[in-house]
Amino acid sequence: MSLLRLVDVSFRYAGSPPVLNGISVEAGEAALVALVGPNGAGKSTLLDVVAGLKQPAAGQCFVEGLDAHRASRDAVCRMVAHVPQQTPAGIPFTVEEVVLTGRIPYGRGLYENDDDHRAMEEAIGRMRLEEFRGRRFDSLSGGEKQRVLLAAALCQQSPVLLLDEPSAHLDPENQAQLWALLGKLRDLGRLVLVVTHHLSLAARHADRVWVLHHGKLAADGSPEVALEPGLLERVFHVPFHRHVNGEGRLFLSYGN
Repeated sequence: MSLLRLVDVSFRYAGSPPVLNGISVEAGEAALVALVGPNGAGKSTLLDVVAGLKQPAAGQCFVEGLDAHRASRDAVCRMVAHVPQQTPAGIPFTVEEVVLTGRIPYGRGLYENDDDHRAMEEAIGRMRLEEFRGRRFDSLSGGEKQRVLLAAALCQQSPVLLLDEPSAHLDPENQAQLWALLGKLRDLGRLVLVVTHHLSLAARHADRVWVLHHGKLAADGSPEVALEPGLLERVFHVPFHRHVNGEGRLFLSYGN
């Protein structure tokens, strides 16, 4: 059974042309998948559809065989953890309390149990948040908030993890540590789908790349296949150049 399967998925906002147009794609096993494309290509909308937050106009989305748009919200959240691009404002809770929100889909009573606290401690440790655990979320920097929201998603312990520009507010050190963590999560059996504009990071770390263009899947394959300069130039309207270092690692640059 595939971890994720999209069958002819389309989505449109009222009065607008399709944002997603007939997308069919499948991820049969754990992998680190980078979702790339220009602004407005439908990347965030696709994550929202997989997370069950947006109902497709046509097609279906299955997570481990579960229809994401017919199952209960708690059931979907036990299968899919989603970290959106926008950081919520005005959250008057501590870091620990925010991370524990990842356990809400399990709903075993008024209070957290030992499993919840073990999941919280593991997530705080993975995101290196020990020194922040008692701080209020709304007192943190943008990058620190992003790490807390990622920890809450890890606390959900879902087999599918959706991240929308997770490194947008992170410095280079934390970006490198984030991508290393995503690789570890893949190795632990999770499907990690990451929206990113950092194509060189995708080339270096992703197992697979999905390229979206005008709401359609323009490419699906390994970074060497999907990040082909000619295709990227057609998608982004700027010349791309492929580089391979002495260790055989792929890098991309763009512009004349």
